[in-house]
Amino acid sequence: MEVQSEGGAPATHAGGGYPITFTVESPESLSRWLWLIKWLLLIPHMIVLSILGFVAYFTLLATWFAILITGKRPKGMFDFHLGILRWSANVNAYGSHLTDSYPGFSMDSDSAYPVQLHAEYKESASRLSTFFRYFLAIPHWIVLTILSIILVFVWFFHVIVVLITGKPNAGAFKFIAGFNRWQNRANGYYWLLTDDYPPFSMD
Repeated sequence: MEVQSEGGAPATHAGGGYPITFTVESPESLSRWLWLIKWLLLIPHMIVLSILGFVAYFTLLATWFAILITGKRPKGMFDFHLGILRWSANVNAYGSHLTDSYPGFSMDSDSAYPVQLHAEYKESASRLSTFFRYFLAIPHWIVLTILSIILVFVWFFHVIVVLITGKPNAGAFKFIAGFNRWQNRANGYYWLLTDDYPPFSMD
C-alpha cells in the first residue's frame, strides 16, 4: 500500500496490522552510478553485522530457553535482536537500491532515515510456538528463496531504469520493498520477536 510521507514523497508501508512493520520512502530520484560501488561502501557494515550475528546466535538460543522455561520474552534480548534486524534492514535497503541514504552504524531507530523497522514488544510468549519456531518458519524460507531468484532480475531491471532515467521504477521498487518487508517479518518471527505467524504477503 502506498501512502504519502510527512515530506510529501510516496512511501511504501506495511499493512495488515502485523506487529513487525517495515517501511521505506520512495525517493524522487536515485543516483545513476552509486549502485556500482554500494557493495564496497557496505563492507564495514557487513563486518560489524557478521560479528553481531555470531553473538546473536547465542543470545537467540538463550531467548529460546528463557521463553520455554518462563513463558516470557526477555526485553533486553528483544531489543538486541530488533536492533540487529533494524541495522540489517537499513543495509539491505541501501544495497538493493531502495535508497541512496547511507545507513548509520546503529541499532537504534532513526526517524530521519527513509527506512524504518519496528516491532511491538509483548512480554508473554507462547512456549509451544517457540519450541516449534524453526520448523514453522521453513515455508517462508522456501518461498523467499524462490522469490530471491526473481528479485535478481527485478533488481537488474530497476538498475537499468535508474541508469537511464535517474528515477526509481514504481513496479520494481514496490517488488523489492515488498520482498524486504516479507523477509524482515520472517526474520523477526524466526528471531522470536513475536508469536504472530507472518503473512505470505509483500504488503
